[in-house]
Amino acid sequence: MRKIHQLLFIIMVFMACKDNNELVIPFSNSEIEFSGRIDFSQEEAAEIYWSGSSIKIYFEGESIQALLKDASGDNYYNIILDNDSTFILRPNTTKQYYELASNLPEGKHSIEIFRRTEWNRGKTSFYGFKLTNSSRILSKPASKKRKIEFYGNSITAGYAIEDFSGNDSPDSTYTNNYLSYSSLTARHFNAQYHCICKSGIGITVSWDPLIMPEIYDRLIPTDSTSKWDFSSYTPNVVIINLLQNDSWLVNLPENEEFKKRFGDQAPSEEYIINAYQQFVANIRTKYPEANIVCSLGSMDAAKKGSKWIDYIKLATANLDDNRVYTHFMPYIESSVHPSIQDQEIMAKSLIPVSYTHLTLPTTPYV
Repeated sequence: MRKIHQLLFIIMVFMACKDNNELVIPFSNSEIEFSGRIDFSQEEAAEIYWSGSSIKIYFEGESIQALLKDASGDNYYNIILDNDSTFILRPNTTKQYYELASNLPEGKHSIEIFRRTEWNRGKTSFYGFKLTNSSRILSKPASKKRKIEFYGNSITAGYAIEDFSGNDSPDSTYTNNYLSYSSLTARHFNAQYHCICKSGIGITVSWDPLIMPEIYDRLIPTDSTSKWDFSSYTPNVVIINLLQNDSWLVNLPENEEFKKRFGDQAPSEEYIINAYQQFVANIRTKYPEANIVCSLGSMDAAKKGSKWIDYIKLATANLDDNRVYTHFMPYIESSVHPSIQDQEIMAKSLIPVSYTHLTLPTTPYV
């Protein structure tokens, strides 16, 4: 009965908007293109948590709005019109429409809402779009054939990438996953993109309570009972860029997370190698046919002679899996997180490796 009432309500809203020369498109419309781990379990809205998640629609019309509500008012989204012009949107905690584009010329258009910020800033609820002035929805294109998935920390998230002061500010204003090496790599290949990342996270220990092996399989990152359906998205290649935070924290016995994970004694090399090896093995169980690239960079854990590079090499060798590879991105000496330029260097390093392992016959998208 509840679903019938909901359907009648949607029909009534549609008819009312039609009379006002407006077209309301609920989040459940099949022509909306979603990317990332997005929670569709709620009847009213799609809920967005993870960095790099996006919502896209193709249409003809003069203007378009999106109905949004943010849990914290501290999330930022890139609004991308026609795969070109971009502005930043910060939804607030009140459910309301936001104008994404107006006074558009006649013809076909697209609008994309891309999450810049990390899941610790809370969720954003997306209820749908509203088009005006005799607009119409266009069919979305066929799904992209290539699929990439990343597991990473602040480097992958694009933390502080737009803080040009050199202060490495934690303010979410400066985080922009769209300009991270991971997002750049995915766009280079015109690939579907999933990004499972969190600043400060590690394999054995993190600056915060959760480690990657505890959240990698979640749909809602803060809910241990919320599990992602791995069968719904099967990447051609998985790229892992972790251990940077472990490399610092295993040397900080007074840190609370060190004490929580290790007690009063630092983990052995065998422990670290086994933990990394087990994480890669877990990814393999989810994706039996995917190529897995174990990477590291571009901060100090990746510098020449680093034992953390050796740990990754040993762990992957132990797996004896001919679809598990290593690639170490250039170490870029800096006292802060990678800049936009640093991220571009990392992407240029990773792209040839990704192309080798994407195992598709077509030429890479540029």
